Amino acid sequence: MKYRTPLFASLISASLLVTGAAFAQQSMPSPTGTESTSTTTSTTFNSAKGQVTINSTMGQTPSTASPPSFEQLSGGQKVISKDEASAYPPLANDFEYAANGGNSISKAQYERWLQNLN
Repeated sequence: MKYRTPLFASLISASLLVTGAAFAQQSMPSPTGTESTSTTTSTTFNSAKGQVTINSTMGQTPSTASPPSFEQLSGGQKVISKDEASAYPPLANDFEYAANGGNSISKAQYERWLQNLN
């Protein structure tokens, strides 16, 4: 091995380290104005291309009060499909967990999921 190989490797490593530190020290533009209500926040930043306004709101939380019966969700069938589960958002969010990785939820799986829900 030539003596230049470790020298080049160390020079490249050092330059990457210095470049990374320089990027990390760059500052983010500070907001020029922030407006907030109970569920909405609006912040304005100055950028190279003009002002940028970011608006954010709280999403609606699905209710977990009184979940529908298995028969109601399954439409009288022996299992609940993914499409049928979308009628109850908490179940739709937990579909893969409740189905244990399957394509449908049996009555026993639904009852087990309900016990863990509360």
